[in-house]
Amino acid sequence: MFRHFVMLVALALPAAAHQYQLGSLLIDHPWSRATAPGMPMGVAYLSITNNGKAPDVLIAASTPAAARVEMHQTTIADGMARMRPLSEVVIAPGSTVKIEPGGIHLMLVDLKAPLAAGKQVPLDLTFRRAGRISVQLSVETRDAPP
Repeated sequence: MFRHFVMLVALALPAAAHQYQLGSLLIDHPWSRATAPGMPMGVAYLSITNNGKAPDVLIAASTPAAARVEMHQTTIADGMARMRPLSEVVIAPGSTVKIEPGGIHLMLVDLKAPLAAGKQVPLDLTFRRAGRISVQLSVETRDAPP
């Protein structure tokens, strides 16, 4: 019985390890796609849920894997995709912001090395109210579904 319990706990750990709590914020499934050698940019995705009663704001992100991290939003207007920089991302109380392909995303600019599938990449997120948290991006294959 104990052996089965230990196996169940071990199987549950990877899923649990991919969520991070910072105060009233829940950061879920931070990930990136693998990049080809020589590709100067990567991208990071995740979702942020605010379980608190006050808004919070993502004001910065950084990683040792790149020179800088920029926040962008892609919009479609007149059939054309346009990307614009964001200075912050507001997370309203009781809501979830999805940082995902085709919307808000984090650009990893001037990568120091390719992002390899199966690896983990550290990412620091800074929020106006909750402060700073370090998460791990799981690098997934380029054909992995978003």
